[in-house]
Amino acid sequence: VPLQASGGGLVQAGRSLRLSCIVRTDIFSIMGMGWYRQARGKQRESVARISSGGETDYAESVKGRFTISRDNTKNMVFLQMNSLKSEDSGVYYCNYEPSAIGPGAYWGQGTLVTVSS
Repeated sequence: VPLQASGGGLVQAGRSLRLSCIVRTDIFSIMGMGWYRQARGKQRESVARISSGGETDYAESVKGRFTISRDNTKNMVFLQMNSLKSEDSGVYYCNYEPSAIGPGAYWGQGTLVTVSS
């Protein structure tokens, strides 16, 4: 499995979760990575991105609450989610940065986050 996200679960609004993703590739350290989410009935959207050099970018809806990070020694990318809201619920996926994702890219099963209000 090239990408495997974990760490989701059921949490009350206002609480935190930390998602993890292991990326099985030899070129992880030179690749930008991202976290994406898909709420029920909606299209998948980009939530956070991190460049190979560690620069980060966030969707407006999560700025100040979510933090993306990476560990190049372990081929892992993380998403710390604080002050969760019900609208953060959805399936979260990790993948390469949007510009590196082509049609037919592997997405895996993602990890489900459910925030109860």
